[in-house]
Amino acid sequence: MGNKQTIFTTQQLDAYQDCTYFTRKEILRLFNRYRDLAPQLVPLDYTNHPDVKLPYELIGSMPELKDNPFRQRIAEVFSEDGEGNMTLDDFLDMFSVLSEMAPRDLKAYYAFKIYDFNNDDFICKSDLEKTLNKLTRNELTEDEIRMVCEKVVDEADLDNDGRLSLEDFQHMIVRAPEFLSTFHIRI
Repeated sequence: MGNKQTIFTTQQLDAYQDCTYFTRKEILRLFNRYRDLAPQLVPLDYTNHPDVKLPYELIGSMPELKDNPFRQRIAEVFSEDGEGNMTLDDFLDMFSVLSEMAPRDLKAYYAFKIYDFNNDDFICKSDLEKTLNKLTRNELTEDEIRMVCEKVVDEADLDNDGRLSLEDFQHMIVRAPEFLSTFHIRI
């Protein structure tokens, strides 16, 4: 009894459960992962909603992200500030969407946002080029990149406007069964 530390109120835990795909135990485990990144910045008591944001450098160095060529984009997309600096809420959102429990449509929406480098709500040729360069670690020639981009747009661009909308992207993802198994992080 007695000396148990209260990290969250019951209402906070209920809210986190309602807006993520996690159990209370998983939420507490993720809080500890977040806190372990910067124990000097993250208090043990979150009942008063502290205004804490961990810098991208710490987020990007996590084992789950450090070898991912999209780590910066992932952090930017899930961070409220768009710069990759994360609050606990941002951190939980990221892990929730990337969990095995998140539905395909939600994963596709965030994958689309990650690949939309210029944030114009379309995946255009330059977004595809950046995506390919990250995926191949700049090992393709310009001609190879151009050919792959043309092929992707040719196959996935349903309305023939030369770029991929979210709808085009989701339609393409439906035809890629391996997408769900590759777009996730285990906690």
